[in-house]
Amino acid sequence: MTLDMTRDFIPVRIAILSVSDTRSLDEDRSGQTLVDRLQDAGHILADRKILRDERAQIADQLRAWCANPDVDVILSTGGTGLTGRDVTVEAHRDVYEKEIDAFGTVFTHVSMAKIGTSAVQSRATGGVANGTYLFALPGSTGACKDAWDEILVKQLDYRHRPCNFVEILPRLDEHRRRK
Repeated sequence: MTLDMTRDFIPVRIAILSVSDTRSLDEDRSGQTLVDRLQDAGHILADRKILRDERAQIADQLRAWCANPDVDVILSTGGTGLTGRDVTVEAHRDVYEKEIDAFGTVFTHVSMAKIGTSAVQSRATGGVANGTYLFALPGSTGACKDAWDEILVKQLDYRHRPCNFVEILPRLDEHRRRK
């Protein structure tokens, strides 16, 4: 797991969706944490929104961004817990064409090192739809930092070896182009 400095860095365009019944954008520390980290890494903030915990609205926004050629990656924060209002994971799965099963597993592993068995309460998930990567992260700033610093900053860097999400990004929707 190293950076191949013979390869050029390729910035990706990332949309941030914060899911909360109580926060506004001004109070959204988790979303801002992701914005700061993606920009510090050299990526582009494509869009940012905040929505209430409403499954259909979340899924509609995810679909709209997946249809937008100016969005490569969607990171949502919030709504991944176990309460009745936590519906972000379900909304993501309404949109996914393929789920990235190992993302949740690796996130749990990273979380275990930080918060112990409390990590079992997270349902972080990742997937692909319409040539776009989607990741649902918990709503805490710590969880967003962990997901970015330990997983996403590496997988969203074209120089990361032995493989990364960026190098296969152009092929995510190849099945749609077949004749």
